[in-house]
Amino acid sequence: MSKIGFIGLGNMGGPMVANLIETGHSVAAFDLVPDAVARAVASGATAADNAAAAAADAEVVVTMLPAGAHVRSVFIDDDKIIDTVGAGTLLIDSSTIDVTTAREVIAVAADKGLEMIDAPVSGGIGGAEAGTLTFMCGGTDAAFGRAEPILAAMGKNIFHAGGPGSGQAVKVCNNLMLAIQMIAVSEGFLLGEKLDLDAQKLWDIVSTATSQCWAMSSYCPVPGPVPTSPANRDYEAGFTVAMMLKDLKLSQEAAASADANTPLAAHATELFDAFASSGRNAELDFSAIIRQIRDS
Repeated sequence: MSKIGFIGLGNMGGPMVANLIETGHSVAAFDLVPDAVARAVASGATAADNAAAAAADAEVVVTMLPAGAHVRSVFIDDDKIIDTVGAGTLLIDSSTIDVTTAREVIAVAADKGLEMIDAPVSGGIGGAEAGTLTFMCGGTDAAFGRAEPILAAMGKNIFHAGGPGSGQAVKVCNNLMLAIQMIAVSEGFLLGEKLDLDAQKLWDIVSTATSQCWAMSSYCPVPGPVPTSPANRDYEAGFTVAMMLKDLKLSQEAAASADANTPLAAHATELFDAFASSGRNAELDFSAIIRQIRDS
């Protein structure tokens, strides 16, 4: 078992820490929010005074942070973890950030002789709590090999996508597709509503037909057909509108840098942006985008 420094204890990071401890790892945890640290301590972690302290004696450092700027701050600019951790420390960044920053930070780590991977996740809060996350990893074969048993304590599906930044690239491609699919499913069910179709009967048929996709079969945006979907809980979030909008914006940054044409994703970004900007919609589950489509 490993000594792990974990930085970033939000809705995803907190449950991930609990699963690391459950599988026998020791964790020094830090977050800027005291309540988040207190929850980690309640699950068995040791509180660290700051990010550098969490990483100081760690064999592995895991970060789960909001954006690329925070990742740079922790590893390079402010906390300077890359300069202060011991030789041989493995660095794992599970934040969802831009590909460019991921590659830059991993390159700085490599210059210092440290192995690092980008390992963003899919599975939402439910997956973090259940330890069934999907990890999409970018980095060298050696770094991935060291990281895999650590990630196995927090996830069910662990993939090596390629070199540095490849995990982030897969993540933005996945969520680009998911956002478009959710909008498409919403439009289909709203059209069915206008055509006097029963939602359950529509779902029973199309979930076995060619339009079947995860957004419909597991996360249907209308109440009823999928009892576990957020639509049955007034769109209580598993993955928020704000988080999907963040990932869509990252997809558009990546598309611009790669000169890729993504017209549907561009429109999806506009729809999620408009929805997030209205009222308190940003904290709803992303499947609530059906409300934006219904009302527009």
